[in-house]
Amino acid sequence: MKAHPVNDLAHNPSPSLLARIRAACTELFRRDRLPVMFLATAAAATLPMLLAPASAGLIYSRNSILHGQLWRLFTGNLVHFGWLHWFMDTGLFLILGRVLEWQYRAVARVSLPLLALCVTGAVFLFDPEMQRYGGLSGMNVGLLVFLACRGWQRDWTDWFWPAVLLAHVVELAIEIRSGGTGGGMIQFSDPTIRVATIAHIGGAFGGLAIWAWVAVRRST
Repeated sequence: MKAHPVNDLAHNPSPSLLARIRAACTELFRRDRLPVMFLATAAAATLPMLLAPASAGLIYSRNSILHGQLWRLFTGNLVHFGWLHWFMDTGLFLILGRVLEWQYRAVARVSLPLLALCVTGAVFLFDPEMQRYGGLSGMNVGLLVFLACRGWQRDWTDWFWPAVLLAHVVELAIEIRSGGTGGGMIQFSDPTIRVATIAHIGGAFGGLAIWAWVAVRRST
């Protein structure tokens, strides 16, 4: 006997919009896929904002690094100049971390210390006039470059990821042309702070290095 289509719908109703949203949220916040390292890093970046004296011992300070305080090459990325700067940097950092933790878990664990050093190392080596640096923006650039390269590698005809890479190149060109002055849309708490273009370039090269490492590993 042929089943009546109405009865089929009654017994197998299509999921409602609310059910789909609930299922998507359940998948998004699965415990085994939470970006634990990124959440911990974002929490660490929040402490200097809440405890201002802590930022003095963590911020990238060229003079302090030259006197042996090498931890600042890593912790300098955690210090921000104002809550808007913190919100923009950590917000994007967590979004990128969610994608990385989901798709490239092993890479996520290696990328954070490597990118941190690429960013502040570039500032230290190539911008000796910059005495202070802070923020996750350089690391964000590296993570975005890595994801864009991986996405483009999966489908060379896809226009989206090349557009992301081109947007980064244009942004860096504008920063270089303007001399790294100002903060763009972000108003820093300290008016003497300028955009650290070299930090973004260092992050971009770090992202490319991680992408090359992953490409070589997966080809062998």
